[in-house]
Amino acid sequence: MFVPIAVAVVVGVLGWAYQAIKPPPPKICGSPDGPPVTSPRVKLTDGRHLAYRETGVSKEEAKYKIIVVHGFDSSKDLSLPVSQELIEELGIYFLFFDRAGYGDSDPNPKRSVKSEAFDIQELADKLHIGSKFFVIGVSIGAYPIWGCLKYIPNRLAGASLVVPFVNYWWPCFPSQLAKEGFKTLPAQDQWVFRIAYHAPWLFYWWMTQKWFPSLSFMSGNMSIFSQPDLEMLKKLSEIPSVGQEKIRQQGDHESLHRDIMAGYSKWEFDPLDIDNPFPDNEGSVHIWQGGQDKIIPYKLNQYISEKLPWIKYHEVPEGGHFFIFDNKICEDIMKGLLLG
Repeated sequence: MFVPIAVAVVVGVLGWAYQAIKPPPPKICGSPDGPPVTSPRVKLTDGRHLAYRETGVSKEEAKYKIIVVHGFDSSKDLSLPVSQELIEELGIYFLFFDRAGYGDSDPNPKRSVKSEAFDIQELADKLHIGSKFFVIGVSIGAYPIWGCLKYIPNRLAGASLVVPFVNYWWPCFPSQLAKEGFKTLPAQDQWVFRIAYHAPWLFYWWMTQKWFPSLSFMSGNMSIFSQPDLEMLKKLSEIPSVGQEKIRQQGDHESLHRDIMAGYSKWEFDPLDIDNPFPDNEGSVHIWQGGQDKIIPYKLNQYISEKLPWIKYHEVPEGGHFFIFDNKICEDIMKGLLLG
């Protein structure tokens, strides 16, 4: 009698565990159970769709074409405070897009640093913006830029990584430096990133369980924001947001969770392995970092810039994580990228 009961209990526990760690199916845009498609999209060679938004001058008239890669819990409706005067003066065309699983773009269960880079390349080709283009990546949206620098450097006219994400397990970091940077994060965030790196199969369960606090950003822990960030968040809250309701419409796992898992996965390369994509100074690569950023420890991006002298490092001493939404700084980022 005992053995059948024990077997039943074990099977029941295993069944519960499997259901707990298995993410739900995505609510794909345009499917019978999914939200409607409300944005222009291109179809990629693997059958997925990417949604996009074009602003600025027309691509036919543009002197500079920039693909903007949004950050965590954001979308192609990201609004950068660049004046129309500067856009017209320099002739800037902007291409924003929803990264895989965000907004109206189809999920990618094989999402990775490499896949994000090739999504950018294929989007550019589908929209015929030319053989060369500029890229800007914000926060966790910077890991696709590292992917572009590694996998498609021949397509780049220039690149800016703004308050860029860092993977604390990159081999390039001295152990002590990585540990010090990692310890500045809230304990709950440290656990999220550890699990994304060491046990990605457990990640969905960790992000949805109720026993321990999950990611600070998602649990309302405001301690991760510096005073400049709190002030900027207040300012941004007074501006009507467009498309906010669509960001996670296909499920948190396909948008937010897979984003973290891709960024904190075991990469195929180390940033210090990347060669200068512009040996003849025909373009430039920039890192912009806030001195008051509590989300991305500035010393880690400082270190990378010191080891890769072809990267131009810009530190905004009083800047937090959201300084790109300051009009003057945002325009300085654009001018630095386009004019060198």
